[in-house]
Amino acid sequence: MDGSWDTHPLEQHLYEVAGLAEKFAKSFESKDWAYLAGLWHDLGKYRPAFQDHIRKSSGYEPDAHISSEKKSDTSHASTGAVHAIEKLGSIGKILAYVIAGHHAGLPDFEKVDAKGRSLREIISRDKELLQQAIKEEIPEKILKRESPPLPPFVTSDPGKLHTWIRMLFSCLVDADFLDTERFMSPEKAGDRVQDTSMKEMLCHFDEYMKQFQKKQHEGSINSIRAKILKICRVKAIRKPGIYTMTVPTGGGKTLSSLAFALEHAVRYDKQRIVYAIPYTSIIEQTAEVFRGVFEPLGDVLIEHHSNTEPDKYEKETSWSRLAVENWDAPLIVTTTVQLFESLYASRTSRCRKLHNLVNSVIVIDETQLLPPEQLNPIRHIVQSLNQHYGVTFVMSTATPTGFEAQTSPFGKRLLEGIESDEIIDAPKQYYRQLERVNFKLPDDFSQKQSWDEISSELKKCDSVLAIVNTRKDARELWEKMPEGTFHLSALMCAQHRSEAIQEIKNRLKHGQSTRVISTQLVEAGVDLDFPVVYRALAGLDSIVQAAGRCNREGKLDKGKVVVFVPPYEPPRGLLTQARDTSVSLLHGFHGDIQSPETFERYFNKFYAEVKDHDKNHVLDKLQKTADELQIQFRTAAQQFKMIDDNDTVSVIVRHGDNDGLLNVLAKGEPDRRLLRKLQRYTVTLYKHQFEKMLGREEIKEIYQGFYAQSESGIYHSSLGLLLEPELTAAYVI
Repeated sequence: MDGSWDTHPLEQHLYEVAGLAEKFAKSFESKDWAYLAGLWHDLGKYRPAFQDHIRKSSGYEPDAHISSEKKSDTSHASTGAVHAIEKLGSIGKILAYVIAGHHAGLPDFEKVDAKGRSLREIISRDKELLQQAIKEEIPEKILKRESPPLPPFVTSDPGKLHTWIRMLFSCLVDADFLDTERFMSPEKAGDRVQDTSMKEMLCHFDEYMKQFQKKQHEGSINSIRAKILKICRVKAIRKPGIYTMTVPTGGGKTLSSLAFALEHAVRYDKQRIVYAIPYTSIIEQTAEVFRGVFEPLGDVLIEHHSNTEPDKYEKETSWSRLAVENWDAPLIVTTTVQLFESLYASRTSRCRKLHNLVNSVIVIDETQLLPPEQLNPIRHIVQSLNQHYGVTFVMSTATPTGFEAQTSPFGKRLLEGIESDEIIDAPKQYYRQLERVNFKLPDDFSQKQSWDEISSELKKCDSVLAIVNTRKDARELWEKMPEGTFHLSALMCAQHRSEAIQEIKNRLKHGQSTRVISTQLVEAGVDLDFPVVYRALAGLDSIVQAAGRCNREGKLDKGKVVVFVPPYEPPRGLLTQARDTSVSLLHGFHGDIQSPETFERYFNKFYAEVKDHDKNHVLDKLQKTADELQIQFRTAAQQFKMIDDNDTVSVIVRHGDNDGLLNVLAKGEPDRRLLRKLQRYTVTLYKHQFEKMLGREEIKEIYQGFYAQSESGIYHSSLGLLLEPELTAAYVI
């Protein structure tokens, strides 16, 4: 045997993982449970068959005996799960879920439709594997442990048990990965060291804002923004809780909410700030702003969404789990999809970051875009994180939606309530002060206009932004416009969109004629300022958000926002419902479209039309038999979807000079840095589009689960990834 081999003793690994997991769980009163999970998670590796397998497969002992029963040789996760129940009794199921799932993901208790074995199957069928392990010389100090007491909040409310188990799972999974990484790739482990404090970040933010405000011209809008910023700083001393932040579009809520988060984090010793944003296009802009603020501190920010995760329907591998983020950074910018789907996830890669949310500040931007059919699970998890894990929430919006409970006229509870405090005193005054546009509504909401008619109107405008409902609509209208018209949609990768938006901003700044056709990716958070904005009929919140791109800086007396009825219906579902709610409210309307009272009427009506605010009964699967520890983790994870992405695939496109990044991915295992860079070059396609492009060899798999545009694929300098005309079925960003 070659003497150059470094070995990682199993007992050492168990104690190191236990210690790390204990450290992670200390902040939510669960360190003893996490320590036990770490100590028992790999008991199955004591089995002779597993030791033979690992020695043979690694080349450490090429002649080691390998049994023909490969599955039983490599299986080890279930052994500790069985031991937990035999040692601790029924309550051991808590650790059984965590240990059995530390590679395959949290299991269901009962087998239904989800893939993988149920916990009931594991604990009834794998007892023999435990006996094989126990026959070896496992130290008694590892095996003989007593059951720790449950945290009080778990015993008082079994409905919150699923979140606690998922948090323990996160502690174990991250500890296991980090200890393995520390042994296998110490250079990667060194990259993870991040010791920038919230106090340092606040100091740099203060200095940045001093310089930023010196550059701002005097005027009513900037004075209002300064006032809102000051209010947020003052209110940050309030105790941790759930806050709403209602600021009109153009009121500077991005930097003001960051000020609140930083001041609050320093005062209450919070460990990180998480920004959850609905669209990747807003993530790009927000992350760019934040990097500018904290540039002197180096890499303190992680920008994370799921576009560069490997195929989520395939089996996870060790490299795919190690490649994703664990959010161990002071500032995270992510999507609401990534945040909330992770909080209901069962997969190891999705769950490993969850313990890093404990004792943090989470800002949910554009809360009006949270899916109404999932509002009850979202509100449940928000309350749980706030009450038991020290998370302060800031629910930020320009089009306020109530978080109060809603009941039908017949007494049926439609929407679970959530208690929150408003940061901005008397926000209505700022809506009046920041009125910058006049709205022109259709005379007849049933009268559709053709693209020729709409383009004819747009051509009369020197500079104009037109926002439509689908990618197909954007392309068709763009094709009717003069040469030089900009196009923005999610068929363009993030890097391409950023370049186009920057060029648009530069042209507007210098007074050059600028016409833009876009999907709704620009209507929340993208800092554009047009004198005229056209908006295809949609939900009232979308119309008002679009208006936020008009006369944004108040340079005109009033900008002009034209609402038109497009030739095609929006995709059926919530978009159609939102449009219909707007039509019923706006027909014959003579009030203030942008007032909080109008939004309240709109959202009350809109939510009342939604049949179920927990569409797939996710909470039932997690709570109904929680007191018996019979929880359907995997089924709930599959059925909690912020967006219906089961029929989509992310593809890396060829744009600019990213060929080198694609070559690195094709040659070896992806790491975090590479995936972060590639996030900016992805486009999401429906599977039927993806499969046909794959068949035409316009897309190819370049590395396990990662697909990229081939050299024969067409990426248009204005439109992005080109699909065949018959394949450009309408779908929303």
